[in-house]
Amino acid sequence: MTVVTFEIRDPGLLTTIQDRGRYGYQRYGVPVSGAMDEFALRMANLMAGNDQDAAALEATVQGPRIEFHTSTWIAVTGADMTPEVDGQPVPMWESLEIEEGSVLEFGDLRDGMRAYIAVRGGIDVPVVMGSRSTYLKGCFGGLEGRALKAGDILSTLPTEPDTALSKRLPKDYTAPVYGGTHRLRVVLGPQEHAFDSNALSRFLSSRYRVHSDSDRMGYMLDGPKIEHQEGADIVSDGNSAGAIQIHGDGIPRILLSDRGTTGGYTKIATVISVDLPGLAQALPGQSVSFRQVTVEEAQDSLREQESVIRSVARQGQLPRMSISLDDVVFAVETEDGQPITQPMPISGPSEEVLRSIGVNVDGESYDFRLSVERES
Repeated sequence: MTVVTFEIRDPGLLTTIQDRGRYGYQRYGVPVSGAMDEFALRMANLMAGNDQDAAALEATVQGPRIEFHTSTWIAVTGADMTPEVDGQPVPMWESLEIEEGSVLEFGDLRDGMRAYIAVRGGIDVPVVMGSRSTYLKGCFGGLEGRALKAGDILSTLPTEPDTALSKRLPKDYTAPVYGGTHRLRVVLGPQEHAFDSNALSRFLSSRYRVHSDSDRMGYMLDGPKIEHQEGADIVSDGNSAGAIQIHGDGIPRILLSDRGTTGGYTKIATVISVDLPGLAQALPGQSVSFRQVTVEEAQDSLREQESVIRSVARQGQLPRMSISLDDVVFAVETEDGQPITQPMPISGPSEEVLRSIGVNVDGESYDFRLSVERES
């Protein structure tokens, strides 16, 4: 087994350890946290040969300088901070081989706000309430609950000896270009009834700017104020990622990774999950506007995103037997959970046999009887 170690020579502006978040503890007041751009995190992990939810580095505005003490594979995704290895430019959104002693560093910020650096094996720090994510305001998770600093030495979880990786975006999918104008799709609610038609129209037709007083907890927006019909206060309820609160001052605030778990302000709409990564890459002063979509349209967009992620996850894998149900593909596994990736021998003299396969989908069981013929 191989353990990779690397040293933070310069942490950049703000670099923390994040995974996909801390779920199951919101009822105790513990924020989810996790990567602001979850799509970029998941892709970086896959391209580095990790599970999608492995811990990686999230760098904000200015990237870190990292010296690797072990040869390994990495991937850099998200914001374009002009990454270089040993002084030579390297591509993003694909697997990168790193030699022992090599240095990864970053230059000018060209596009976006947050970059993700995944290392083969995933970063090994203590699991706190089911996650390795750093929650800075709570001072827990990640490395000692803080941002990384010069001299920090990190290691990965043990992995099998390195094999060549060659994972990249599908040919028909281009890497995100974030730009300075962000058009966000939203589903109205859950408290859209607290606003009259004029207020809703103003919200959907206005252009806002990201306020400088924005962080991982949420983005505050500069622009036209949205008036309530009666008042801003409600009985406190749960806060979801992307929820857009309208406080008594009429200013929209979009709740993000480190958001509070509950809130007592009206929520006019919610940014769909597929558009949250792009929002996480918006710099202060950049433009934000909204477009209403249906729940069904949001679900379709999520399916498209997950299809891209699955295509990267499958790269380098043997083809698996699968069953398609309502346009969703499910892998077929043996009784001990191993995927079927090659023909199974047919015992007995028969040229054709029937095999029974059970598939469980969201708690519903489906039984299939497949006819398997021996090749002549």
